[in-house]
Amino acid sequence: MLLENLTSIVTTSVMKIIIVGAGEVGHNLTATLAAAGHDVCLIEQSMELCERLDEEHNARIVRGNGSSARQLLEVDVAKCDAFLAMTSDDRTNIISCSLAKGLGAKQTIARIHDATYSDNSVINYQLHFGIDLLVNPEAICAVELAKTIRNAGRLAVENFARGQIEVQQQKVAKESRLIGRKLKDMKFDARLRVGYIQREGKSEGAQAESMLFEGDKVTLFGHPEAVLAIREKLDPKHKVKQVRVVLYGGSETAISLIRLLSNPRFKIRIIEKDPEKCRDLAESFPEVTVIHGDATSLRLLEEEQIGDSDYFVACTKDDEDNILTCLQAVKLGADHVQLVINKGDYDQLLGILKTMLGIEVVVSPRKATADFMERSLSGEAVIELAQFPDGGRILQIRIGHESPVVGRKLREIALPSNCLVVALQHKFQAKVPTADDTILAGDRVLVLVDAAKEAALRERLL
Repeated sequence: MLLENLTSIVTTSVMKIIIVGAGEVGHNLTATLAAAGHDVCLIEQSMELCERLDEEHNARIVRGNGSSARQLLEVDVAKCDAFLAMTSDDRTNIISCSLAKGLGAKQTIARIHDATYSDNSVINYQLHFGIDLLVNPEAICAVELAKTIRNAGRLAVENFARGQIEVQQQKVAKESRLIGRKLKDMKFDARLRVGYIQREGKSEGAQAESMLFEGDKVTLFGHPEAVLAIREKLDPKHKVKQVRVVLYGGSETAISLIRLLSNPRFKIRIIEKDPEKCRDLAESFPEVTVIHGDATSLRLLEEEQIGDSDYFVACTKDDEDNILTCLQAVKLGADHVQLVINKGDYDQLLGILKTMLGIEVVVSPRKATADFMERSLSGEAVIELAQFPDGGRILQIRIGHESPVVGRKLREIALPSNCLVVALQHKFQAKVPTADDTILAGDRVLVLVDAAKEAALRERLL
């Protein structure tokens, strides 16, 4: 980790939460949120599942139809702080959330798989149906997998922006042409922001007049590709190398991961058993090499020279196949091996798989979604996302309707010294803001702040 002793801290007040669907994701969310002390009601159509879950969890289990308005009224949906539709059927989830919002639920979140509902080119489905957030567990899982592949060693703040904003530290080499120049005179990508400059053990928030010198450690915030591009300017010896990635399985996780690794520097091959899926993948991603075959075959892995790959990611829906192929990839010498576990049966083995078997990253769509939801559902106006060893903090601040900064441009807001807005999130789209961006009620801002200035910052923004 580039930023040692970094912690992620989220506090939540007790909320009334209704969850529809007791599959792997809904079941895990019920357990996680109930254990966190929330008042959870789970609606499930299967009598067998309801009886089993009623014994397992400290939650209200209701057998019924989550897309029935009458059923939602019976569980007091109007008093619900968060309504989560987590079945495996997109249309059921969308209808349930739309009804819940119409009946008075404060916040609605729908699980989706089909990319159709994320395509806003014709109509914004999210706004049309009154849904506050569309969530794809496989896409969240792909963000976790992409962390080290995109930029090894960097620190990401995905719980704020689902991979849209990342953080990285870089030393200024003596060969850098940026030495001795003021930040305001440097033509940085608009999607990039310099946060901290550390020099001789001291840190300061970057300002327009700040200058860079040899040996400075610079903390960068921004779009992943913008962050990567600046590294070569700070250290000319740093050259972007081609990264060889092999994916096993044409799953939704794999498709989301391919989209995250769309830069030409990633040379991607995907191995898939289903010939029809192979044809679809080849048509959708002509830049990706699609191999029809079964990666559980050691011979195939040897023929495809998996040992020479930089990253091998097993992300089929079959956990046993994923584990087997990862172990073979480790044995063959792949530099980095990543594993997707779909079912909860292997939760107790995740640590063993990482530490004893040489699998670098193990992720679970159900767990990644539960973690993401727990953070997203926080009712706190200020959430501390991370701490730096020297006392700096990254805070996420939700701008309320009463905030004095609503309707004002960033350039018009007098922030305390050593405070810097490094990201702005509006309706779940995140960006590095400019001085001319306007703050609106409901926006979330990511602020880099010294601990001593936090009280003053809250006073200015809340």
